[in-house]
Amino acid sequence: MENRATEMSNIVQKSFTFEEYEDPKQSLNVSIPEVLDPQYGMHVWPCAVVLAQYVWTHREELMHKTVLELGAGVSLPGVVAAKCGAQVILSDSAELPLCLENCRRTCEVNELPNVLVVGITWGEVSPDILLLPPLDIILGSDVFYEPQDFENVLVTISFLLRKNPEAQFWTTYQERSTDWSIEALLHKWNLKCLNIPLEKFHANKDQLAGSTLPGSHTVQMIITEDKES
Repeated sequence: MENRATEMSNIVQKSFTFEEYEDPKQSLNVSIPEVLDPQYGMHVWPCAVVLAQYVWTHREELMHKTVLELGAGVSLPGVVAAKCGAQVILSDSAELPLCLENCRRTCEVNELPNVLVVGITWGEVSPDILLLPPLDIILGSDVFYEPQDFENVLVTISFLLRKNPEAQFWTTYQERSTDWSIEALLHKWNLKCLNIPLEKFHANKDQLAGSTLPGSHTVQMIITEDKES
């Protein structure tokens, strides 16, 4: 009981409000429980708010579509997709049970009992990834964080796009070093990508969704497809 009380005291609930640019009356509020923990997946990162903004501005395309979020962590983009009528599956590493628990916590806070949470470890073809239903959209915010993980991430993305040739991978990543690049790996895995300017979906701001994120960070948005599709 004491451990549970300690855990709850370490949770900070943040609110994000996404508005229609031309009609502020159309809005969506999402609550995200952040955990005071050093693990990456316990916090809202700048990339998540940018990707969630893209999801919000393309919500009509997502109605009744099946969406998988990879490396979901606190799950902001996936929850926005679910609130906009998509059938959403949230995933994080099978080796990080606390992150998976945080996905479930976010769904509970936002009253999304039908969102499935599964453990998918990048670079591994596990039973959970093989049992996924046909996908329309794959989401990933800041999954290109650690250079040693880049190829494993793209192995998983490549596998999913070949299994779902009509699907797209929507991702945002933060520019942290000029030495880090995924271009060679995209070519290696026969993936094509389209850069989406942030101003096209009103994300070229220091503050988004009523938050101070993304701040001064440089965030890129790309859509990736299988070249053979």
